[in-house]
Amino acid sequence: MAREPRKTDVPPSPPKLPLIGNLHLLGTLPHRSLHSLAGKYGPLMLLYLGRIPTLIVSSAEMAEQIMKTHDLIFASRPSITAAKELFYGCTDVAFASYGEYWRQVRKMCVAELLSIKRVNSFRSIMEEEVGLMIERISHSSSTGAAVNLAELFLSLTSGSIARAALGKKYEGEGEEGRNKFADLVKELGILLGAFSVGDYFPSLAWVDVVTGLHGKLKENSGELDRFLDQVIEHHLMRPSDGCDVGEQRDFVDVMLQVQKDSNRDIHLTRDNIKATILVSRLSQIQGSRCSVVGTNID
Repeated sequence: MAREPRKTDVPPSPPKLPLIGNLHLLGTLPHRSLHSLAGKYGPLMLLYLGRIPTLIVSSAEMAEQIMKTHDLIFASRPSITAAKELFYGCTDVAFASYGEYWRQVRKMCVAELLSIKRVNSFRSIMEEEVGLMIERISHSSSTGAAVNLAELFLSLTSGSIARAALGKKYEGEGEEGRNKFADLVKELGILLGAFSVGDYFPSLAWVDVVTGLHGKLKENSGELDRFLDQVIEHHLMRPSDGCDVGEQRDFVDVMLQVQKDSNRDIHLTRDNIKATILVSRLSQIQGSRCSVVGTNID
């Protein structure tokens, strides 16, 4: 006697179409579409975005269950095409899969890069950047020119974090190379949000080559890789004056020291360091823009 197939407990899901799944239910304003679907199917529902099953959580109670009670189950991140190409196979702290490597990189970032002691060591840098911002405001006031505070605050945070992370600002007026780096990081952010057919339809990943997305990812990652190699080489060739300047070191210096320390539980490759640098710069730029401009949601 044949056994009946066991039913799997899955969240409610709207009817799906062949190939595209539930993508047809997401309009030009996905947040509104998801709100409407949640009202019909509940705060926990399953959507198929192409061939990819996606769990949609839309209530604080369910979010707490996901983020706290069952956080280990949902700790891993999706390995998207853009992140794999731009962040060296997702070996950064933001896109790396949950596991020993991610735990060690996160531990390094918290203890070595983002500790209160380390942040306070960059106080002089932040004070100098604030002084530069005040000078620009004073100059604009004396000439009667309009002051764009959004751009000034963006420049303030960008300059401060760039100097703390890389040792100096790699963007600014009058230096083509520096402006190019800033443009490359901004383009990286755009590419991360671009629609990749392969992410939703793995068997149609070749379409990304036809649309040009694959080529753009290769070009952007290649140029950023060459730049970051120059940054690391600059740090490696910097002469040592023999004194303890640990508190004045930038993030690249710290990661290079961790790489050389054989007693640590983590071994960082050069690509791991470059991936971490990129994530720090990208989050800084995106965070600065959100903080001074805000997000307009219809």
